[in-house]
Amino acid sequence: MLSPDRTLAVVFNGEIYNFPALRRSLESEGHRFRTRSDTEIILHLYRKYGVDCVAHFDGMFAFALWDAPRGLLFLARDHLGQKPLFFCQTQRGFAFASEVKAVLASGLVPRKADLEALFHYISLRFIPDELTLFENVRKLPAGHRLVFADGQVRLERYWSFSCIDKLAGTDAELTDALDHSLRETVRAHLLGDVPVGAFLSGGIDSSLITAYMAGESPKPVPTFSIGVREESFSELPYAAQVARRYHTDHHQAVVSANLIELVPKMVWHMDEPSDPFGAGVYLVSSLAAGRVKVVLSGDGGDELFAGYDRFAGQRLATLYALLPRSLRRGVMRRMIGLVPESFGYKSLAQRLQWLNEMSLVESGERYASSMSFLRFTEDAKRSLLTPEALARVQGLDSTEKILVHFNSPNARDLVDRMLYTDLMTRIPDHLLPIVDRMSMSQGLEVRPPLLEHRMVEFAGHLPANLKLRGGKLKYILRRVAARHLPAELVRRPKQGFGFPLAHWMRTDLAHLLREVFTDSRFIAAGVFSRPYVERILHEHLEGKRDHNFRLWILLNLEVWHRLFLEQQTLEDVSGWFERLHSQAPRQWTAGPR
Repeated sequence: MLSPDRTLAVVFNGEIYNFPALRRSLESEGHRFRTRSDTEIILHLYRKYGVDCVAHFDGMFAFALWDAPRGLLFLARDHLGQKPLFFCQTQRGFAFASEVKAVLASGLVPRKADLEALFHYISLRFIPDELTLFENVRKLPAGHRLVFADGQVRLERYWSFSCIDKLAGTDAELTDALDHSLRETVRAHLLGDVPVGAFLSGGIDSSLITAYMAGESPKPVPTFSIGVREESFSELPYAAQVARRYHTDHHQAVVSANLIELVPKMVWHMDEPSDPFGAGVYLVSSLAAGRVKVVLSGDGGDELFAGYDRFAGQRLATLYALLPRSLRRGVMRRMIGLVPESFGYKSLAQRLQWLNEMSLVESGERYASSMSFLRFTEDAKRSLLTPEALARVQGLDSTEKILVHFNSPNARDLVDRMLYTDLMTRIPDHLLPIVDRMSMSQGLEVRPPLLEHRMVEFAGHLPANLKLRGGKLKYILRRVAARHLPAELVRRPKQGFGFPLAHWMRTDLAHLLREVFTDSRFIAAGVFSRPYVERILHEHLEGKRDHNFRLWILLNLEVWHRLFLEQQTLEDVSGWFERLHSQAPRQWTAGPR
């Protein structure tokens, strides 16, 4: 969109939820609008505030504005990173886009893997800061703006939040305040001229969002759920219970192990390795896209209100650490190693291993270590990476990417430190990119009300003991949910949507894994050690240890290499995957060395 005098131009992706209020304010000052679009608000606010205009927006957005008289390019990304934005700067020029593949298409940068990004990804499950898996392609971090003028890039954070100052009030008063804030936030996210649906997983967060939507809608809310055949992993019965209570227009589907065939598509849309969580988003988005164009989701509830086991687990690890350290490092480690692996969701073996290993470190290091426990720890990377690759990443430590936030002055209480860290790392660099890219691959827009930045600020000001009280996760959110949802759903332990990948990798997917790693591109390139990769695959297939999270990472990296570095077509890589999945197994005798 151009300004009337054609001196300003903007390209914009997203939604500005408070644009009606901003427009009324600007009109009272004499501004005249030509459209009803929220895009035009950006041009007017830039006229008034310059690059500080971004601080006035509530919404999800990525935009680029060209100021012709000043020769200035202004890029901005929303507070939590709901919409993506990438850029590169070279001697030949500056490029920006909402997908890495578009930056690569400019021809300004070669297709080369960034080993630093890879080093952090295999531990953290996300790529931190400005890094991408491509050398010289950077992402604009969430809550940041960029100014490019006179050949120079200036990058600065425009938003942050603090958990220090706490709201006063009784439990009941603060529960009322949260209930009201959530309802108002959901109402704002219903902005638009098209029907809005909801992802309904059967958990507290999405169920609560659905309840608020039903209270605002004169018609049945379209709701969408997916599950798996394995009952212990499926939340479909709980989603159906909420759908019946609020008389929604409910749609559900059951998926099976053939989801592995989605991996090439997911990696293609992500521009980086996919995640099992992404398969769920992809499939439920496909289900919803044929009926609505916009859905609300419950994303962010666990990171705002302490919904993960590891939050309570930190305190449990502190109690367990009262045992003598020598006992935990020796006898207990050996005894726990004898517990058979069930390859199920939150297996006893994994929980005991986690507890023992996390008790050996403290505070921020414990939290950072907990993020990589199921993936590649700093020690494991020294076995996975070849000596040549390790020499190229010498001095890097993925835990530092966590500690810089955990030790921030913006949070004091242990619970707040953990939540703040998640909101600064996992949310913008993992959860939101997956949700946006998987849903947009289906032409569906997902809006997560819980991650509107004012909602995040409000949650940060709630006392920590209202989020995690004793061992009760999401204490205050459960109090709110009890007003709107069935008691059975509110009381039950967190399950979360998932696939039985550990089991599938030992059955339906075993042959595919063997074949892919036999012809590993990262092994051939001298990045990964063949003996180590073969050892963890053998241990998993033989039922000795559950490596499904590690194997998933390695599998996705192989797909990414073929798609983006070798530039094989999506059709070719998908066909290769399908052939491997359908072929009869061949003899494969490699084992631990």
